[in-house]
Amino acid sequence: MAEHLASIFGTEKDRVNCPFYFKIGACRHGDRCSRLHTKPSISPTILLSNMYQRPDSITPGVDAQGNPIDPRKIQEHFEDFYEDLFEELNKYGEIESLNICDNLADHMVGNVYVQFREEEQAANALKNLTGRFYAGRPIIVDFSPVTDFREATCRQYEENVCNRGGYCNFMHLKKISRELRRQLFGRYRRRQSRSRSRSPYRHRSYEDRSHRSHSRKHDERDHYYESRSRRNRSTSPDHKRGRSRSPGGRRDRSPVRDGSEERRARIEQWNREKEQAELGNRANADSNYKNESNRNGSAPNQDQYYNQQ
Repeated sequence: MAEHLASIFGTEKDRVNCPFYFKIGACRHGDRCSRLHTKPSISPTILLSNMYQRPDSITPGVDAQGNPIDPRKIQEHFEDFYEDLFEELNKYGEIESLNICDNLADHMVGNVYVQFREEEQAANALKNLTGRFYAGRPIIVDFSPVTDFREATCRQYEENVCNRGGYCNFMHLKKISRELRRQLFGRYRRRQSRSRSRSPYRHRSYEDRSHRSHSRKHDERDHYYESRSRRNRSTSPDHKRGRSRSPGGRRDRSPVRDGSEERRARIEQWNREKEQAELGNRANADSNYKNESNRNGSAPNQDQYYNQQ
């Protein structure tokens, strides 16, 4: 029973816990939801509820006075907020991801999800942000159960085909430019590259490991074929008869393979030679037997004589 409950926890089959809160960290029903919203006591992700204020929050694309807003200015306003928030949160630990919702529903509008590398870093950020203000508004911060944003984001929004718009129940994450992402998150990559460069013999790159393993595989394969060809040459009848070398004295590297009829004829020849040799040995044994019997005047046991031979 316990295993069954654990397997359906946070899914649609779970009749106790809210699956939307487990996946997204927010539910459109809020406190009126018929299922439980279990807040985690510790998590690497924190939620800053309704923190980002869009300049066109009342009507998309239009400011409070009813004037249209250039989309480039909206993006510039968003990236300024993103950079300012990243620099402040970076004081508490390494940031794995910083996601800001572009949804318009009340339970998701302006939500900021910050995932740190360690849970202790997230706890430190929550402790220091509690009771603070941003742009004259209090910061509401809590731990979030969201750890996999691939399950929380709207795939149709990423493909620009979501028909629910800003009121979709899945995350519509607003994107930043590549230059800003490289500027903010690139510091972690440079730090990791410096730590790896301090011990180059311990931290080898993937290309070096793959090149060495690839060359080692080729060496083992060449050694296998070389030993196999040497073994075949040493056990072949031609090699025993001294015909393994060409008339010019060089080793024949690419011998012509005989056909099935030629091989069959050669095998029959070997069998005939073997039978002739056995008949000759038998005749010699018979003559030796007769000579021995004539010399001693008594015939020894023939089977014993063959065994002695």
